[in-house]
Amino acid sequence: MIWLKTDAPQFFSDLGDVLRLFYGDARVSLNEGDVVFEHRFTEADGLWTDRWISQGAESTLSQPAIEGTPMEVKRLRKRQIKLALYNLLKRLTGMKPPWGSLTGIRPTRLLYEGMEAGMTLDGAVRHVIEAYDVSPDRAALLGEIAKMQSGIREAAPDQFDLYIGIPFCKTRCSYCSFSAGEIGNGKLVAPYVEALLREIELCRALMEEKGMRLRAGYIGGGTPTAIPCGDLARILAAAQVAFPGAVEWTVEAGRPDTIDEEKLRMLRERGVGRISVNPQTFNDETLARIGRAHTGAETIAAYELARALGFNDINMDVIAALPGETVADFAHTLDVIEGLAPDSVTVHSLAIKRSSKLHENLVVAGNGYGQIEAEGAGEMIALARKRLMTGGWRPYYLYRQKYMAGNLENVGYARPGKACLYNIGNMEETVSVLALGAGAITKWLFDRGGNPEDFQLNPKDETGFADSMNRQNHQALRIERAPNVRNIEEYIARVDEMVRRKRDVIFSDKSGRRAP
Repeated sequence: MIWLKTDAPQFFSDLGDVLRLFYGDARVSLNEGDVVFEHRFTEADGLWTDRWISQGAESTLSQPAIEGTPMEVKRLRKRQIKLALYNLLKRLTGMKPPWGSLTGIRPTRLLYEGMEAGMTLDGAVRHVIEAYDVSPDRAALLGEIAKMQSGIREAAPDQFDLYIGIPFCKTRCSYCSFSAGEIGNGKLVAPYVEALLREIELCRALMEEKGMRLRAGYIGGGTPTAIPCGDLARILAAAQVAFPGAVEWTVEAGRPDTIDEEKLRMLRERGVGRISVNPQTFNDETLARIGRAHTGAETIAAYELARALGFNDINMDVIAALPGETVADFAHTLDVIEGLAPDSVTVHSLAIKRSSKLHENLVVAGNGYGQIEAEGAGEMIALARKRLMTGGWRPYYLYRQKYMAGNLENVGYARPGKACLYNIGNMEETVSVLALGAGAITKWLFDRGGNPEDFQLNPKDETGFADSMNRQNHQALRIERAPNVRNIEEYIARVDEMVRRKRDVIFSDKSGRRAP
C-alpha cells in the first residue's frame, strides 16, 4: 500500500495513475500505507513549486504561476504535480516508461497540439520527447500515425459517426471487461433487438432535426455475429434506412465460431465493406486458457471464407502478453498473420481490468500462468511493429489503457487506403459519435467558443510545459457524453430514457454556437 501525504488531494486519482506507471496495479491511499510519498505545494514570488519526498529522495519542480479560469489553473497544476512525482519515481526506480510521464489515453493529441501551434511534424515529435519524456521510438510512432491520418482525421461539420453495440458473445473471454455477456439460451436477444430498433428509429428523428448525416457506421460488441443472422440483418437494415449515405460500414464478425456463409453473404448484401475476424492468438492452448471456444485453424477458415465471398477489407486483432505466452508464441501468431495478409491488424497490449475474470485469476487468486514480464511484453510490441511495417502495414491510430502490460499501447496498422474512419474519429475525438445499445456512450462535440488566436501553444516554453491555458484549435472543442445503461435488462426497459439522455446532450450547446 502506498500512502500519498499531499496537500492537493483533489489530484489523488491522477497521482495514482503516475504511481502505476512504475508500480503496476499498486494500491494507493490518502491516509495509510507502508511506503510514504510526501508532497507539499507552495506559491511564492510568482512561482508554483511542488516538492516530493520519499525513501530519502526528493524532487522539486517550479514554474511561473499562471492566472486564468479555475479550469485552466487546475489543468496546469495537475500537469506540474504529476511531472514532479514522475521525476521522483524515475530516480527511485531507475525506470523510464516508454510513454514517459503520460498517463492519458490519446498521446497523439499532444503531437497535434504542437502542429496546430505552428510546429512542423518533426518539431512536434521533438517537443513530445522533450516536454513529456516520451521515448524517441514512441514519439516517432505518433509521427507515423499523423501521416496516415492526414486528410481523413476530421469530418464535415454536419457529419457524425454511428456505433451500435451488440452485447452478446458465445463465451466470455477472461480478459473482457465490456458490457457484454454470454448469449446462453438467447432469451434476451429478441427483446434486445426490439429495443435497439426502437432506439434507432427515435435517434433517426434526432439526427433529422439536428440536420446531421452519417459518415461511418460501426457495429461492435460483444460479438455482433453471435446473434441470429436474421436479427443482425434487421438491425443493419434499420440503421441504413435511418442513417443513409455512410461511406464506411464495419461489423465486428470477431469470433470465428460465430461466422458462417449465411451471415457473411448477408453482410455483403447489406453493403458492409469492412469486417473483423479476430484470432487474438494462433496458439490453441492460449485460446482455451482465455475462454475462446475456437481454434486457430477455425480462424483461418473463417478468414478464407470471407475472402472467397469478396470481402476486401478485413481486420484481425491480436493481443500481446496473453497469459502463458512467450515471445516465440507471439512470433508464431505474427507468422500466420503475415501469411494471411489482412488489410489491417490491431495489436493490443493485454490490459487486465479489475472487472475481468483474468484479474481474479492472475491478481486475486495468484495463478500467474507464467505471465510474461514487462520487458517481454515490450519485446512483443516492438516485434509486431517491425514486422508489420516491413510488410507494408502502417500505424494509423493508437490508444492506451490503464493496467496495460508494460505500460504499452494498442495500435491499429493498415494498408494504405484501408484505415478505418470510425476508429480514427472515435479515438482522436474529432467526430461526434451517436452510440446505441446497452453500455454505449454517445460523445457529442461542441465549439467551446473564444478567439482561435487564443488557442496557441508556446513552442519556446523553457519549462517543458504546454501552457494549458492556451489550448490549440481542436482542444477548443467541448465534448459532452450521454451513456446508456450497461445492464441489458435495464436497457430494454429504459430505451426511451436513453434517447432522452441523448437529446439533452445533443441539443445543449451551452457555448451559444452550433454544434458540429
